[in-house]
Amino acid sequence: MTTTEIPRAGLLKNHDFRLLWLGQSVSSLGSAVTGVALPLVAVTLLDASALQVSLLTAAAWLPWLLIGLPAGAWVDRLARRPVMLAADWASAAAFLSVPLAALAGVLTVVHLIAVALIVGVAKVFFATAYRAYLPSLIDGPGLLAANSRLQGSEQVANLAGPGLAGLIAQLFSALGGLIVDAATFVVSALCLTRIEHRESVTERPRRRLLTEISQGVRLVASDRLLRGNTLYGCAANLALTGYQSLLVVFLVNEADFGSAQTGLLMAAGSVGGIIGAVVARPLAARLGSARAVLVTKAGLAPLGLLIPLAGHGVGAALFVAGSVAIVGGVVAGNVIFSGFVQTYVPGELMGRVTTSIMVVNYGAIPLGALVAGTLAELFGVRTALWTMLAGFTLSGTILLAALGRLRDLPDRRLAVLPP
Repeated sequence: MTTTEIPRAGLLKNHDFRLLWLGQSVSSLGSAVTGVALPLVAVTLLDASALQVSLLTAAAWLPWLLIGLPAGAWVDRLARRPVMLAADWASAAAFLSVPLAALAGVLTVVHLIAVALIVGVAKVFFATAYRAYLPSLIDGPGLLAANSRLQGSEQVANLAGPGLAGLIAQLFSALGGLIVDAATFVVSALCLTRIEHRESVTERPRRRLLTEISQGVRLVASDRLLRGNTLYGCAANLALTGYQSLLVVFLVNEADFGSAQTGLLMAAGSVGGIIGAVVARPLAARLGSARAVLVTKAGLAPLGLLIPLAGHGVGAALFVAGSVAIVGGVVAGNVIFSGFVQTYVPGELMGRVTTSIMVVNYGAIPLGALVAGTLAELFGVRTALWTMLAGFTLSGTILLAALGRLRDLPDRRLAVLPP
């Protein structure tokens, strides 16, 4: 995919993209707040156990494994904007049900798990439709710039969200964070409503759902570039999720940092994400898009091995350097590769291809946490961190095998559907 420079002002002049960007930026901030607020509600209001809190996370990711593939086929049958609107309104209603139940005195952990599950289902449909919808607003050369802005906003939200959640909980209550998130979904829905572009849904023969699902799966499995990035994503997510699941325990118990210091060190990784989103476009233009993906995702991965050296003084600097490198590298690589997929995959298959990739990638998340926890129990937390980050470094070889001979990713759309 050769890169064509799109003036920043030109992208910002696109009324529909501005609305999509605003809605997603606000919604990303709300989601980052909820990542802290929902467990806080469980712990502070309901005295939930560690297992019950972990079930909240599991419920949020489980829908990808249960309905990810059929959701992709359903989204490809429909106009994408109404799907996104329905997901936003469903998420807002689910989060608002929590403070209402608390006021009525009937809030339970089961209710919170149900909310996490409902929002997780909505996320599957929204994320699938969103990735398929963006190419209808922005043409091929502008997708890299658009994805860069969207990823940058998400990383800013990830940086600001946890602190905002803590502040809201301190000033009001943990329930306040969920009210804020519900409001952000309303903002996102209102922005989508004001988008003027209307999709033209191509009528095509309706096949059995399993047949349509298999088209997306076969395309990913048969294409070297899509297959390589998907396998890399699975291995990398397994390793990174395992590392992240142990991070708080490691910083507090092993590296002897306090709670405030731990929060600051973890936030430093999101700074890397902001940097990655900013440098993705110029790096792709300078090196070539395929080489830029390799440099950012595989080339920077070994710097993650600095993280287990964390400690006071120089050790803290090493931790920050390693965190910024791997988060920034992953985000930059994702910006470039996402734009490639959106120009490369036929539009009528975009939903199914997206979910085929995500099911494999996100399916590794619970397994990574289980592997890391087992290693920590057997050999210690620091050893488990070394192992998971070494695995992340080795995962880059999968990407090297897929992209190693290319300077640029293809800029053409696949002309034929899989048989």
